[in-house]
Amino acid sequence: MKRQKRDRMDRAFSKGFQAGAGGRSKEMCPYTNLDSRSQWLGGWREGVDGRMSGLFTK
Repeated sequence: MKRQKRDRMDRAFSKGFQAGAGGRSKEMCPYTNLDSRSQWLGGWREGVDGRMSGLFTK
């Protein structure tokens, strides 16, 4: 069975989360579309929060 691509908004959130958990700056957001950008930034914020609370290490 073929795997379907994930929703673009879910993918933007996931990529933002990975960037935030990895310690990258929010200015590195690759999206220009407002909806995708807001999803990426939301994921970035959660990733940063997780890193700050000690859930992730570099």
